[in-house]
Formats: sequence, structure tokens, C-alpha cells
Amino acid sequence: MTETLTIDAILAMDADEMRRRMAAPPEERAAFVRVAAEGGVAEAQAIYGQMLLDGAGLPADPREAVRWFDRAARQGHVMAINMMGRCYDLGWGVAVDKVRAAEWFRIASDRGLDWGMYNYATALALGAGVAEDKPAALALFRRAAAMGNAKAINFVGSFHEDGWVVERDMAEAARCYALAAEGGDFRGQFNHARMLADAGRIDEALHWLAKVPETATDAFLAKARDWLASAPVAELRAAAEGFGRQSRGG
Repeated sequence: MTETLTIDAILAMDADEMRRRMAAPPEERAAFVRVAAEGGVAEAQAIYGQMLLDGAGLPADPREAVRWFDRAARQGHVMAINMMGRCYDLGWGVAVDKVRAAEWFRIASDRGLDWGMYNYATALALGAGVAEDKPAALALFRRAAAMGNAKAINFVGSFHEDGWVVERDMAEAARCYALAAEGGDFRGQFNHARMLADAGRIDEALHWLAKVPETATDAFLAKARDWLASAPVAELRAAAEGFGRQSRGG
């Protein structure tokens, strides 16, 4: 007999039952989350939006995902606010609008979300949808980095390597890249590998390079492949073969 769930039944569930439901097969999990989302639970709305975006347990529908992110954002759900920015930034379910993306990211940042800080800082650093302000960007990257955001740590490293706002400091850049790599950021892994290769530590560089394709986007892989193909060390040039298309977005 098919179970009929209600929002009241979901709200009455204990933590163990909630975990069991969220660990169910994708289709069952999506059906469960949808009931809670339609019942007005902001967390469920944000999760359901992500499921629709990813096509996890149900057909992908970016436009519908935006609708659910918006509903959760209107209830103050900070990750949904950040995801609204991502959708406008990358054109997921809506037309690309860098100005609106930056505004959503600013709100998420102001509410203390590390991903909001990272995304708004990126917009400030690049002048994407907002006036370029690298000092403000670095301050936000540092705040997100202090919260353990690996992508923000990598960006702080880039500021030190390129001499943006701060004096060029390759030792500090290398330290940041190592932390970002250990935190799982594919850009940090690649940058850490670059630094290791420059120091002649080729075996260690190859170790980190092997991790990059596991999570990197196609656009990044293409750039990394070009860099490796022109590297002066044969082992690095050979590593370029592992940087094929991964069919990832974002």
C-alpha cells in the first residue's frame, strides 16, 4: 500500500526518522522533500530546489528550481538566497543577470554565509554586476577563509601571488594554495601543484594534479590542460591527458 505523507506527519517525525527518509533512494527522498516544501518548510524548499537543479530523484527543471529557491529565500533561508544569486549568475532557469546575482550574493554575505561572502567577493574582485573593489573583495575572502571556505582561501592566495591590494608574497600564496587543496578546492589543488612543480617536487605535484579532474569544471580543465601541455617537465605534460572533458557545469 502506498504511503500518503502529510506535512503534519513530517513535522511530527523525530530526528532518526528524518535521517532515514533523507537517506532513502533518490525518488523516495524527492517525494518526501516535496511534501515538506509544499507545506512551507524553508529548508525543504531549498533542498527541493537543489534536487530540481541537479535532477536528483526527479527530472531536472532549472526554472522550477528557481521558483523553490525564491520561496525559501523569501522566508530568509540564507543558502536559498545565495542560490538565487547563483542562478542569475550562471543562467540556471533564468536569464543571466550579473547585477541581480551580485545583489543576492550581497544579501547572503551580509547574513553571514561563507558562500555568500565568497560569491559576492568574487563579483567585487571581477567587477561583475557591481563596481570593482578589490580591497573589499579581499576583506570578504578573508572572512570566508577564516570560516574554512576552501575556495575563498584559494582566492586569498591569488591576491598574494598576483600582488592585488597586498604586496606580492609567493610564500603566503603557496601556504593558501596548500590549505585550499587540502580543503578540496580543485583550483587550490591545481595551484598547489603548480607551486610544488616550481619547487621541483614533481611527484607531489602529480599527486595533486590527479585530484583536479574529480571535481573541476570543463572550462577549468581546458585551461589547466593548456598549461600542462606547455610545461617544461615531461611528467607534467603527460598529466594533461587526464584533463579531458568531465561534463560538469558551474
